Amino acid sequence: MKKQATTSYKAKKRTVNILVHVLLAVLAVIWVFPIAWVVMISFRSEKGSYTSSFLPKSFTLDNYKKLFTDTTILNFPKMFMNTLIIAIIVCIISTLFVLAVSYCMSRLRFKMRKKYMNIAMILGLFPGFMSMIAVYYILKAVGLSEGSMIRVALIMVYSAGSGLGFYIAKGFFDTIPKALDEAAFLDGATKFQVFTKVTIPLSKPIIVYTVLTSFLGPWLDFIFAKVICRANADYYTVAIGLWRMLEKEYIDNWYTCFAAGAVCISIPIAILFIYMQRYYVEGLTGAVKG
Repeated sequence: MKKQATTSYKAKKRTVNILVHVLLAVLAVIWVFPIAWVVMISFRSEKGSYTSSFLPKSFTLDNYKKLFTDTTILNFPKMFMNTLIIAIIVCIISTLFVLAVSYCMSRLRFKMRKKYMNIAMILGLFPGFMSMIAVYYILKAVGLSEGSMIRVALIMVYSAGSGLGFYIAKGFFDTIPKALDEAAFLDGATKFQVFTKVTIPLSKPIIVYTVLTSFLGPWLDFIFAKVICRANADYYTVAIGLWRMLEKEYIDNWYTCFAAGAVCISIPIAILFIYMQRYYVEGLTGAVKG
């Protein structure tokens, strides 16, 4: 009787495992298929957004060639470089801001600390684009809305509020034992040395997360870039460029190039993630050992 119950339990467990794996496989196909379809469309030789077949009938590299050579109407290479420069600078500034603020909130005790954290949490509940009109007029008043200063304006906009997003990093810093800090202080280390030589080496996972999110913000943003750049095509970002490719006057000739552009802008993100992933794993191992 007990043997039959055990056999029945194992059979039910096996059935549940099979169903779970089937469900995960279906979800994986649903998630991967749109990405695979965009990649296939980027190589499609048929022009226009509407064709008789859902999948491409023939493939070509002309869409990628046109994307980087036909710059008379939509200068994608310049948009790509504008976005890359802005994203790299913002990533560095935002990462420094977030790590500095989160470490201070986690380790230091000072007047108005809790009130500041509450205010930051409340402000974080509101989407940033609610203030975009006010931000634009402020930038216009100080002369940052025209010419080459547009890049400076975008960097300032993307970096300015990054310090408010310290809660996740602070939570990670809270998990690092304070005894390590105290031991370093006894050895004569300063607060800055404790931060750079004790806390940072144990915080690689949260640093990777902060770097990725700081880079993705300006890389994918459309709203602030469109409001600040307006009609200044020389300072367009890739988000604006891809959006313009889908406008009615361009969509017939640039639809497949839009798919090629979507593939191209995913490459820096993939490279950054692959490069940073090893630091994420090393950080987790180091944190456990610490």
